[in-house]
This record gives sequence, structure tokens and C-alpha cells, in this order.
Amino acid sequence: MNNKSPANSIFDGFKNNAMSKLGVTKLLSQSFSPNFGGGSSSKPGHAASADDVSAAASSHHHHGGSSSATSATEHLLHKDIAAVAQGGWNVTKSLMNVKAEEDNHDRCQSLNELNKEPPAVPSEKVGQINFGLEYDYQQNTLILRIIAAKDLPAMDLSGTSDPYVRVTLLPDKKHRLDTKVKRRTLNPRWNETLYFQGFTMQKLHNRTLHLHVFDYDRFSRDDSIGETYIELNNVDFTAKPVFWKDLTAPLKDKCGHLLTSLSYNPMTNNLTLGIIEARNLKAMDINGKSDPYVKVWLHVGDKKVEKRKSMVFKCNLNPIFDEKFEYTLPVEQLREAALEVMVMDFDNIGRNELIGKITISSNKNATGQLEAQHWKDMLSKPKQSVEYWHRLKPE
Repeated sequence: MNNKSPANSIFDGFKNNAMSKLGVTKLLSQSFSPNFGGGSSSKPGHAASADDVSAAASSHHHHGGSSSATSATEHLLHKDIAAVAQGGWNVTKSLMNVKAEEDNHDRCQSLNELNKEPPAVPSEKVGQINFGLEYDYQQNTLILRIIAAKDLPAMDLSGTSDPYVRVTLLPDKKHRLDTKVKRRTLNPRWNETLYFQGFTMQKLHNRTLHLHVFDYDRFSRDDSIGETYIELNNVDFTAKPVFWKDLTAPLKDKCGHLLTSLSYNPMTNNLTLGIIEARNLKAMDINGKSDPYVKVWLHVGDKKVEKRKSMVFKCNLNPIFDEKFEYTLPVEQLREAALEVMVMDFDNIGRNELIGKITISSNKNATGQLEAQHWKDMLSKPKQSVEYWHRLKPE
């Protein structure tokens, strides 16, 4: 069994080397810092020098020792190498401590990620609207005063909306009036009065007032923001009531919500999309359920680059997908890239139907301000996973 210390092993190697031991001692004295020293130097903490070796040899000869200067050199060299070996062990221990601290930090970070509260599902409320009602009994006219709205969602990439109100007396859709458009605001004030003439009180008792807030778009179809209904047979017109009513997304636009995560690593050009879960998906089948899966297209400019699909979840309106799709995307393509995320209903017989979709991007292709903000947050937090709930939109 070999019980030699690391210093002995190194020393044996040097003894068998063609290099002179005095030369090796000089090399050691020049190469290692004082912290590694330990021999018989006159200055504590320094490696033995050639002068130290000569002095030790003279002393040894003076005391009648039989060894030569070379033996003294070997003695000092052995002590220097032992000090180097000890220093190396101290460095190793330090590195082990650093590694242990890093592992502990990673474990703490992982635990923090696990304990992190998931983002809340967005409320179905999309703001409130303020309006008042009166009735002119002499003119048989319903008088509606559209006052204001607040806390509307941003529908444009600028972080604002261009809202207006469309008012209809249901079920007669032909009786419809619109307010003016208020530009770039989420808290518009209209203070407009609309008149529905020729309606007796008896007729009004069979009508439902429908207030629908839209976001005006000059170049495409106006986006629905939210709506509210009020049964006119329940209104006391003599009191000239004023209301604040919650706006909710129209039923036909209620496709559900999707929780996604985004991360981008600029060092590896790796874009990762996480499809985590969906809530309250629209029922597409006659059994009141859907068979959802997610289809994702990566767009760069006007080109569809890569398609991915998740697993299908049978008869489930609240599926937990927990899947990740990775794409290689150079930094210079981020500005023109977009992720089109479609939740589909699988059908064994007919064509698969779209439940709802979003497009996450920093450019004009984003389907809303929230989708654009998600992309921007990803870019501002490289290598971090950023989670957002998104309201799915119809075709």
C-alpha cells in the first residue's frame, strides 16, 4: 500500500527529472506567491531561495553533517513542495465551499420558483360604464345620458383605446345609436345624450337596453371591449336613476384564458414558449365540452417558420398542458418575430375548430396590448421565465 503524501510523490518526480534541484527551487521561489511558502526562509511565508539553500548547506556542513549542499536543497525543496501541496488543498477546499454555496443558492432559487404565486386569472370584468335614464311622457321618448367609462382595457399597442358606445334597444336591433369616439383613453368622458323617440312606456317594458363599448379602428374591424344589459321594465324612470354598471366581454367573444410563459436566452438564441394551462374554454361539442390542444406558429416577418402542437385533452375545459416549445431565433429577428398561439378543438370526424387565439409579439401583429407587453417583458428579463394570462380571442 502506498502511503506517500502528495508532496512526497511530487518530490520523487522532481528527483527523477533531469532538471537540477537548485534550478527547481529557483523556479518555485519565482512562481508561487508568498502565501504558498513555508520553508526555512529568513522571511516567514516566503518560498526558499537559492541563497537559503546555500546557507542551509553551509550550516549543515559546519555541524559535521555528511550530506552535501544537494541534500540541503532536497530538504528545502521538499518543504516548499509540501507547502504548495497544502496550498493546493486549501484552494480545493475553497472551490468546494464556493460550489456548495452555488448549489445552495440554486436550491433556494428553485424553492422560490416553486413557492411563487401563479398569476391570477384575469377577471371577466373589462371596466365600468356610467349612464343615466329619463323618460319624456309627453314625447314618448326614452332619454339616455352616456356619461363616462373607467378602467377600460388597452386594445391598441400604444397602451390605450379609442372607445365609443353603441346603444341598442333589444330585440329590435334597428334602433341603434352611437356616441362619438374618444381618442387614446381608458377613462373616457362622453356626456352625450341619446334619444329613442316613439316608444310608449308599454313598449319600453318589453325592451332591453344594450350598451356595448367598442374600440374604434380606422383600418380594420372595430374591437369589442365589453357590454352590459339592463331590463327597462325594472327601471323607475320617475327617479331619473344614474348607474355604474360592470362591463363584461360579449358571450360570443368568451373563449377562455390561456396561461403562457416566455423566456429568451440571447447567448444561445433560444426562445422558449411555455403552454401551462387554460381556464373556462368555450364548449365546442354537443356534450358541453371540448377536446382542446394548442397549435403554435412561429412567424418571422410575413413567413410562417415553424409549427408545434401540444397533446389533446379529451372532454376538458380547464386543461393543464404543461408543455414547452423551443425555437432558435437570432437576436436580430426578434423585432419581426411573432408567436401565433391557437387553442383548437380536436374532432375525429370533421375539421378541427378554433376555440380562441392570441398572437404574442412586439410588433403590429400582436392581438392586444397585453400580448405586446408580454413580449417586451421577456426581452427586458433575459433568461427568465415571464408568465402572463391571456384572454383568448375569436377568429
